[in-house]
Amino acid sequence: MGYDINTIFQIAGIGVIIAMIHTLLKQMGKEDWAHWVTLIAFIVVLYLVATMIADLFEKIRDVFLF
Repeated sequence: MGYDINTIFQIAGIGVIIAMIHTLLKQMGKEDWAHWVTLIAFIVVLYLVATMIADLFEKIRDVFLF
């Protein structure tokens, strides 16, 4: 479980970039695309977090099951 602060910065960076893209698309009148981009980014971040949580549970299982 070699995660450090870089993963948090990666998720925050995705959030900032997607917020800018969402705002740009919304100002261009492409609200449909803006919502899709936000949804896809949410799914990507959710996948990153789920992977980290799965690794955490694996480490916990290894500790308690010897």
